[in-house]
Amino acid sequence: MKNAISPHQFHIPVMGIAYTIDTPVKVAHFGINSSISIIEDHLIEKMRAYYYKLNNEPFLPISKKEPNYRAKRITDYLNLISEEVKKKVEEVKTAAFSGTSEITKYFEMLPEVSELKQKYLKFLQLTDPLEKESLESELRNEVKPGAIEVNIMTKIDSDQIDDNKEVIENGSDALQALKGYAESNLEHSTLVFSAGMNPRLFNYLSSFKTFHPDNNGNFSKAIAIKVSDYRSALIQGKYLAKRGIWVSEFRIESGLNCGGHAFATDGYLMGPILEEFKQKKDELQSELSALYQNAVAEEAEISELPEIKITVQGGIGTFEEDTLLKDYFQADATGWGSPFLLCPEATNVDSETLGKLQQSKEEDIVLSHSSPLGVRFNYLKGASGEDFRRKNLLRNKPGSSCPEKLLEANTEFTEKPICTASHKYQKLKLKQIQDSDLSSAEKAKEANLLFQKECLCTGLCNSVAKNYDFTFVKKMDFVTVCPGPNLAYFSGKYSLQELTDHIYGRTNVLSGYRPHMFIKELQLYIDYLKELADSTDFSNKREVKKFSRFTQNLEEGIDYYKNLFFREVIKENQFLTDLLICESRILEITQQAEVV
Repeated sequence: MKNAISPHQFHIPVMGIAYTIDTPVKVAHFGINSSISIIEDHLIEKMRAYYYKLNNEPFLPISKKEPNYRAKRITDYLNLISEEVKKKVEEVKTAAFSGTSEITKYFEMLPEVSELKQKYLKFLQLTDPLEKESLESELRNEVKPGAIEVNIMTKIDSDQIDDNKEVIENGSDALQALKGYAESNLEHSTLVFSAGMNPRLFNYLSSFKTFHPDNNGNFSKAIAIKVSDYRSALIQGKYLAKRGIWVSEFRIESGLNCGGHAFATDGYLMGPILEEFKQKKDELQSELSALYQNAVAEEAEISELPEIKITVQGGIGTFEEDTLLKDYFQADATGWGSPFLLCPEATNVDSETLGKLQQSKEEDIVLSHSSPLGVRFNYLKGASGEDFRRKNLLRNKPGSSCPEKLLEANTEFTEKPICTASHKYQKLKLKQIQDSDLSSAEKAKEANLLFQKECLCTGLCNSVAKNYDFTFVKKMDFVTVCPGPNLAYFSGKYSLQELTDHIYGRTNVLSGYRPHMFIKELQLYIDYLKELADSTDFSNKREVKKFSRFTQNLEEGIDYYKNLFFREVIKENQFLTDLLICESRILEITQQAEVV
């Protein structure tokens, strides 16, 4: 079993909700894979209107009163995007081979190790007209689009209620998004699940034939799961394999050195995690294959087993790091996210937010409590979403209205779930805090955590609305942006060509000191350890055990990195210096904790 192979060795992951909402239209005709978030159907309806108008075609709204309206909106939008990409690919194929043409750009951006790139370089050297014409024809036929990937965040899965106040079967947010994707015309595509297991969503997969292989053993739509460690991959992979669903790719993402929602591990670092995948990849393949074959035995006889791809993303910033992941850790591909927020050719960032991203420093990108889901969230301070939140607070109306309702998950005060960033919840929670027996300092701390919650559904959508000149939600035009910490070291406004050249080592867009991606992640985990130390009750044996386990895993990670350095897998002297500084910081934190 196999799927279409991108001519590139990296992909652009999903970012926020709107930032990559139509990125495939911008980059797929250059052979680059990219992901769309499909969880926000109101935004998708706005994007449908935008693209129909752009193409001078009549736009027929899909009303919320229609059955399966959410899935229908998603299906139609993905079909639209697919058609846009096909048109652009044909334009590339028919372009002249000139210095600035799209077809020249297509081949110039390919990695040097690509056979297709070598064929192109040979074409440039040819002088015989007939031979050159023949090779030109071959090259044009080799132009293939990057995959249109789709992301579903599994935690966003509220039930939908019908007019009789009954739960609509298979009508929840995530299930409708899955249905919309499954019924689209996308081919050679991948559905990426993020944020952990959702059993009813995973069970729903098997009801769609598109996730089963064809007679040649190929998938038109493959499954990828974003994971933070090997155990998570094994558990989710086994769950799906037993139900006749094959996971074609495990997408390993750093727990903290990533954009958006951050799911910290228990101190397990990227290097040791990748080492475990490297050592156990064959075992993973074998175990999941056996379960999968057993599950599909009655449907089909599988002779050629699908090969699991292992890809990596989260904080990659240099060609050397990218090469390390592919050569030493044997990653099949890498994901480059946050730097592309500075590339208007690839993503949708409004001009005001783009300027703030360009100027951002380490201290501006924080691990916040902004997400209503209660999951930590990497967040750019100073964006207009923060201003909107503070203005509401100053007028004694904390929180915001809840127009989109995607993150309604809290039932602390109400029978029906509400969002913790909403006016309603914040008013009720604040009263609870004020009426509690907490000290004044503790009340202030709890209130501060409460007031950090932000309306992400709207804030993460408004950037594309500003760029494309439409209104998403009236009187709520603020922007929230959620880059990974790695963005602090990129400060330019880059073309697509510049960033691909940087990724493949043909140029370097960075200047000044930037810690190695492994060091940066370690620093972030040490900051997290300090938070744990401050919040741990050291008279509680269970909490002490958790703190000790976290510390031990960090220390074992440092020993692993020292081993890589002394074996010259990583050769930069600064790496060891930074590693020793991190080791000292951990010692200082643990000694202070013991004193407490």
